Amino acid sequence: MAQKKNRDPDGIKIVCQNKKARHDFEIVETVEAGMVLQGTEVKSLREGRANLKDSYAKIKGEEIWLYDVHISPYPHASYNNHEPERTRKLLLHKREIRRLMGKTHEKGLTLVPLKIYFRKGKAKVELALARGKKAYDKRERIKKKEEAREMDRLRKKYNIG
Repeated sequence: MAQKKNRDPDGIKIVCQNKKARHDFEIVETVEAGMVLQGTEVKSLREGRANLKDSYAKIKGEEIWLYDVHISPYPHASYNNHEPERTRKLLLHKREIRRLMGKTHEKGLTLVPLKIYFRKGKAKVELALARGKKAYDKRERIKKKEEAREMDRLRKKYNIG
């Protein structure tokens, strides 16, 4: 049986990723959460029509909500299509929510979605407990990357190891 595009061996189909989050934040830990979605949202996600840019999660009361996630309207739906940037409820156990609540009250920690994917037919979001990076941290990381790239170039040029 041939594997489908964007699937890994665990049966996970990645819909979209927030690559900028790893650049802007230092990831402390990650958590998988389910999402409460409407039918047209699921169909649109299966087509890969989602964007996590500038999205975030907040804890209100004993629930976690996902904000600013853009899921494009399903093109084949009729008048009852979903609102693209509506607030969506996330599904986690109460103890996980309470633990995250305690950690987000620490200085500088926030909840950032890293990717949306399907696992066993269910839409999931990977949330990261993250701390914002300073501008000098970002510049330092870019500098290290460029140095490593230059070293690889020199090794290749002189056939070293």
